[in-house]
Amino acid sequence: MSTIPEVLRAAAAAAPDREVLVTDAARVTFAELAEQVQVFARAALASGVQPGDRVGVWAPNTAHWVVTALGLVSVGAIVVPVNTRFKAEEATHVLAATGASMLVVDDLFLAGLPGVSPLGLLGDLPELRTVVTTGRSALTWQDFLARADQTPCAAAVLAAAAVSPEDPCDIVFTSGTTGRPKGVIARHGASVRLFQSWADTVGLRSEDRMLVVAPFFHTFGYKAGLLACLLQRATLVPLRVFDVDAALATLATERISVIPGPPTLYSSLLEHPGLAGADLSSLRLAVTGAAVVPTALIARMRDELGFAEVVTAYGLTECGGFATACRPGDPDHVISLTSGRAVDGVEVVVVGADGLPLPMGQQGEIWVRGYAVMSGYWQDEAATVEAVDTDGWLHTGDIGILDGAGNLQITDRLKDMYVVGGFNAYPAEIEQVLVRHPGVAEAAVVGLPDDRLGEIGKAYVVARAGAAPSTAELIAWCRELLANYKVPRSVELLDALPRNATGKVTKAALRARG
Repeated sequence: MSTIPEVLRAAAAAAPDREVLVTDAARVTFAELAEQVQVFARAALASGVQPGDRVGVWAPNTAHWVVTALGLVSVGAIVVPVNTRFKAEEATHVLAATGASMLVVDDLFLAGLPGVSPLGLLGDLPELRTVVTTGRSALTWQDFLARADQTPCAAAVLAAAAVSPEDPCDIVFTSGTTGRPKGVIARHGASVRLFQSWADTVGLRSEDRMLVVAPFFHTFGYKAGLLACLLQRATLVPLRVFDVDAALATLATERISVIPGPPTLYSSLLEHPGLAGADLSSLRLAVTGAAVVPTALIARMRDELGFAEVVTAYGLTECGGFATACRPGDPDHVISLTSGRAVDGVEVVVVGADGLPLPMGQQGEIWVRGYAVMSGYWQDEAATVEAVDTDGWLHTGDIGILDGAGNLQITDRLKDMYVVGGFNAYPAEIEQVLVRHPGVAEAAVVGLPDDRLGEIGKAYVVARAGAAPSTAELIAWCRELLANYKVPRSVELLDALPRNATGKVTKAALRARG
């Protein structure tokens, strides 16, 4: 199996009657999912979707998202997941940058888009020909699927068979130091190989039932969740929106055995007052990462949540979301203090300022090379060349140390990015929003430690002459334009930002200020 359509076809043939997807609205077997995906694919073909077309998906973790994504890749289209936390400006940028020809959107998000209605999108996004809503606005889900009658099943089968391992399957947007999100191109063959490796490494089994809290717009939710379950014939139980009460109830009713997620997910479960009465007897495996995992948390996950195995991993969107991992059976200190060892087919080195590998135990920049490294940023050659050198090494911008066994410890970041509850926040993007406020002259944002979320943002602002914006006003401004996790939790007004001799803001001084 080397393409996502092949993975689905093989799973439906091997385990047709096994549940693959359980949501509030439906319980779907592998055979039923394959049939629903083919109907969507036929409707997409009837709507003029061509191989290579980019199609946006802006919806929470629902069956609609699953059927849409699998249906699109089955006709050779490229899925463009849109972050459900995005505001209108952010979502419009993603759709415009990719030239999306079609959008499948949950009614929940329509009010945030230009023109309010789907028809109003056409003026702001001239490439957008079709807008399908999962509710009752404009072209509804059912109306769209009815178009399948215009396309024979054989055409959908041929379209799926024509998909190549080298074809792009999705473009996931990740912010960079320029402050604007960049689209990372992933390919079918690399995605299938990498998440087969992920499933094998962490020990995902066919009898497992996985609770997916991570959103599908994120590689962790889509690939480590949906794709890994298809590969292993496991059952996917996504939560539309994370709610601790709902999560605890689902653990019991669906006999959940596997939960992937950031450390804050497990902390939320552990601190919930209803934990004592919850049935956790089915839990077996936790896979976490995206932040430092305290050794005490690992112990509590085993002792209080009942996980037999806890595994940590490291990756970034530019290398498919997965580069290193601990293995089941590793000691607690390895799991909590490192992100494990490089996965098969992927090289990880720590280099000095001269680009040469450093001896074990020395701190330097982490570079990654191998089949999982992105083919590039969408229509951004300059950024691609900056990120991936001519020898194929991805310069991650993260600082780390390799031990004698090859375990990687993340110690710092070259870039200013910080992680809020498992989501990457990039100061440059937030700073650009702040300086657009009429009362702000300059802004600098840093990440500060937080017991619950790992890190949170704090903004330092210099007001324009004669202006006196309040901290509440600036936070409200950010909330209007940014996803919630990007919004600074606090703002401090300064007369001037600290700078070095070359005039660059010294963010180390701001972090020390706290």
